Amino acid sequence: MVRKKTTVAKIGSVYIGGQNPIAIQSMTKSVTADVDATVKQIQMLEEAGCEIIRCAIVDKTDAEAIREIKSRITIPLVADIHFDSRLAVKALKSGADKVRINPGNLGGEEKFLTVLEEAGNYGAAVRIGVNGGSLSKDLYERFGGASARALAEDALRYVDLAKRQGFDNIVVSLKSSSVADCVEANKLFSAQCDCPLHIGITEAGTYEDGIIKSAAGLGALLLEGIGDTLRVSLSEEPVREVYAAKKILSHTGVRRGGAEVISCPTCGRCKADVIGYARQVRALTREVAPYIKIAVMGCAVNGPGEARDADVGLAFGADSAVLFEKGIQVAAVKAEEAVELLMQCIQQIAGQGL
Repeated sequence: MVRKKTTVAKIGSVYIGGQNPIAIQSMTKSVTADVDATVKQIQMLEEAGCEIIRCAIVDKTDAEAIREIKSRITIPLVADIHFDSRLAVKALKSGADKVRINPGNLGGEEKFLTVLEEAGNYGAAVRIGVNGGSLSKDLYERFGGASARALAEDALRYVDLAKRQGFDNIVVSLKSSSVADCVEANKLFSAQCDCPLHIGITEAGTYEDGIIKSAAGLGALLLEGIGDTLRVSLSEEPVREVYAAKKILSHTGVRRGGAEVISCPTCGRCKADVIGYARQVRALTREVAPYIKIAVMGCAVNGPGEARDADVGLAFGADSAVLFEKGIQVAAVKAEEAVELLMQCIQQIAGQGL
């Protein structure tokens, strides 16, 4: 996999695009003007691994709250704006590191250009967002709806307008709740423009459906080398968005980190509660920081061979288990003692207490 070479955008202290790490984003679900609640949520997200945070700005009070919020957090803050360019300007004056706008619902090119000018004055970035709900009317009519081609053309149109204005601290997003349309739109845009891309499946749904749709869409793009920052959008607590994003990045091999627990699906040969053991190991290793691959297998004979690429693992018999490292058996233990032994080994490998 070769990552698409893009230009670099600066969002506060974070740089995205180029060869910078793909940044993980999330969005607060509190009323932004409730500073204490918003800061509390952001701090939880920071601890979980969020690197850029976005807040909804629906009125002047929200925009003015940005200044105090920023004084109490360490990651860059993005102001999420719809419909009112004046709110974007107020957010920038309050210190927003980036504003996210959908030019199609902002009220015309003049207002879009005003936001770009103000962003330039304050050294902030602008995310040009395009989705079905904000698609330019002429493109919607020409393509018969919010197709992938329509989304790509709309994004290219606004990028061209921004560059003619002399503004290039740009991030672009093309989002749809359709995985296929979203992937195709981003591929079309990426083939024609080198602006950094914020990728995500919008309105992905509740946890189960949202995770599956996001993994399918984001995974497809990341494996094509497309994407410079991402958000997993879930109707869930935002911390779960961050955990999901980290897993998608790790499982695609784009940005390894944390514990990867693999486990066999079990079959008639299995004589132990492998599902229960796997869940226990997953829960105990959630806070592991360095990348480590852990296996929980249900066959003491074949397990170490099937999972020989794991850093460490357990293979269970009826009432016993073997601990193995890189496919080599290093210890045998009673089944009820196996997880404790595994965790001791993981602590040693990871160099941290859990």
